[in-house]
Amino acid sequence: MLEELASTFPILTCILFLPVIGAVVLWLFEDEDLVRTSALTVALLELALSVFVLLRFIPESAAMQFSEHVPWIHALGISYHLAVDGISVLFVGLTAFLTVLIIIYSWDTVRHQVKLYMMALLALETTTMGVFLSIDLILFFVFWELMLIPSYFLIKLWGGGAERHYAALKFVLYTLLGSVFMLVGIALLDINYHQWATLRHIEPTYSFDLLELLSVPIPLSQQILIFWLLFLGFAFKAPVFPFHTWLPDALLEGPIGMAVVLAGLKLGTFGFIRFSIPLLPDASKSQTVVTVIMALGLAAILYGAIMALIQQDFRRLLAFSSISHLGFVVIGLFALNYQGLQGSLLTMINLGFSTAGLFFIAGFLYSRQQNTQLGSFGGMAKQTPLLASFFLFIGLASIGLPGTNGFVGEFLILLGTFKANWLYGGIAVTGVIFGAAYFLWYYERSMLGPLGKAVKDSISDLHPREVLIVVALSVMILWIGLYPAPFLRMMNGSVQSLVDRLERGTVASIESKQPVRVD
Repeated sequence: MLEELASTFPILTCILFLPVIGAVVLWLFEDEDLVRTSALTVALLELALSVFVLLRFIPESAAMQFSEHVPWIHALGISYHLAVDGISVLFVGLTAFLTVLIIIYSWDTVRHQVKLYMMALLALETTTMGVFLSIDLILFFVFWELMLIPSYFLIKLWGGGAERHYAALKFVLYTLLGSVFMLVGIALLDINYHQWATLRHIEPTYSFDLLELLSVPIPLSQQILIFWLLFLGFAFKAPVFPFHTWLPDALLEGPIGMAVVLAGLKLGTFGFIRFSIPLLPDASKSQTVVTVIMALGLAAILYGAIMALIQQDFRRLLAFSSISHLGFVVIGLFALNYQGLQGSLLTMINLGFSTAGLFFIAGFLYSRQQNTQLGSFGGMAKQTPLLASFFLFIGLASIGLPGTNGFVGEFLILLGTFKANWLYGGIAVTGVIFGAAYFLWYYERSMLGPLGKAVKDSISDLHPREVLIVVALSVMILWIGLYPAPFLRMMNGSVQSLVDRLERGTVASIESKQPVRVD
């Protein structure tokens, strides 16, 4: 069982519930400017608490830190258990950071039902934080499902597309379908724990706690079954190819704020590294599982890049680009070595800056042309040099330009993949080439050359709030790209602990006293 470092002050509970409490307070206000200011204040306070956790976090440690553990439903072994480690702590800061930027972006762009929008956004922040902070699987599942409520309304009520109602419903149904499989997998983990604890007269006989489940051996056949059940739950949400069909619709039809969350916060792949791989290491490294998932990851890289290459709409291009990037994350995770796991974690963080940044750029373009179709642009760099410059910089970061955050993560993923299997690595490299092609193709036609006929004469460059957003993102992109050491140090201990667990293996019958290593 991993060591836990408790905190005397329940700071994680404060981080978890502050946004939703703020959302309730917003209900009391009628003035829209006051609503916006209050929402931003809550988000900034949330960011400050998250930064405090990051600053007090002990790097290189595999321990669960700032732990808060209170029994919830004792008879079923369900507890209120929050903690962060090197796998989850950076996502807490990223969530808070992006929420602040979304509120700043929405200041002028959201003009109807402002109060409800800000309430939904803050509620979404709470549920997202719950996913990253929860150590109990039932608590995790509760927040996983609660995310659907604000997400559905954000897409349906504030989406700009004609098919937003369809996109919202499709997103919810796909996620719910995956959740059914996930819940069955969680139940089987609990049943295995119950059998093990009963035979050894250990109390409690039921548990959904990650740290307690890690101490219990699971037979290989059960591991494989549970793995695929959890995989479906996380794959639909990620989404992993071929479960991706809801994503282009949601990203195209929904508001930019929701698109930033969906594209920038990789909740599904977080589930793989948080639960699937550590709880089921022998299933995770079985040849069949690795082959299938690597094939899906490589297919996502190539399919997403090729589809992005033929898109005329920038938001759909970004949707397929996100699928391609997710493929890199998947192959890095299931390379199952230190470099691959570390690179995937860092890339998930990086996408919160680069891919989310490109969606903000898409929002800036839409606000000027009321369209993101390629035919509505052309030669805009002449009129909007600042927008074009940040567009180019963030786009180059997304395709892995050296000196930017994207390069560090993708390099580690490719290093880990080549180490695991040179053929997988060789195929993945082609995705990098396609990625450069689709971005440069769109940028050239939208920003360079003669001024497009559809471009408005009165088009303006970036406003101060827009500059603030892209500058904040650019600082993080350069920081990770030029000096990634602080971020890598935070995750090193947890990643190494995960690699050690994969090497040891946990296959054993529940009657055995000690886990049996499987070579």
